[in-house]
Amino acid sequence: MVSRFPLVLLLSGLLGLVGCVSQPPVTLYQLDSGNPGVPASSKGLAVLLGPVSVADYLQRETLLQRQPDGSLTSATEARWAGSLGADIDQLLLRQLAWRLDTQRLVLAPSAAGFVPDVQVVLSITRLDSGPQQPAVLDAQWRLLDKRGQLRDSRLIHLEEPHQGAAADQVRAQSLVLRRLVEQLATAIQPLSEPQAEEPRKAAPAAPARTRPSGPQIPKAAPVRTDVEVFRF
Repeated sequence: MVSRFPLVLLLSGLLGLVGCVSQPPVTLYQLDSGNPGVPASSKGLAVLLGPVSVADYLQRETLLQRQPDGSLTSATEARWAGSLGADIDQLLLRQLAWRLDTQRLVLAPSAAGFVPDVQVVLSITRLDSGPQQPAVLDAQWRLLDKRGQLRDSRLIHLEEPHQGAAADQVRAQSLVLRRLVEQLATAIQPLSEPQAEEPRKAAPAAPARTRPSGPQIPKAAPVRTDVEVFRF
């Protein structure tokens, strides 16, 4: 009985080792920012990017898989290499700076003394795909000028097909984000032009005096009382 105990431990260890070996390795993925160039202009448009909000269901390391019935499952062999939200921020930052050709682009919250010409408030409510489902991006942006006034607001829905593998799904998700930045840069461009100041309204002119209608009565002249009277 005593001799069998080490044998049982040995068999249990071998089974555990086989189980570990049989598990497939987990592959880590990052979004692809493409090959954006480095902006040359140091005096370009000042842009504040953010706040950028990402849907709660995306705040996880697991790569989610959209099923044909609309449900979501976690991929067993694929994970994000770090924070998906931070990955999205960096993709948006590099792509937008390149498309606007400006080095003056910072993520919210901005540093003290930074006065943006345009602020981009972005909300991403969906970014996912599945083996048989395309990559889908749903988002909304709002553009505020330097006075904090709303200049543009838009809802975006983008889709991109893929081949089904996890790596191609990440490529498709990266592509819809880059297409979002392309449209965003196009909307920002008109805001870089100086706005003409509104002409000051002239003070209203005093109303002209109207003459009363009807016959005019002449004013009475004063009667002279120093007239001399001659008698003969």
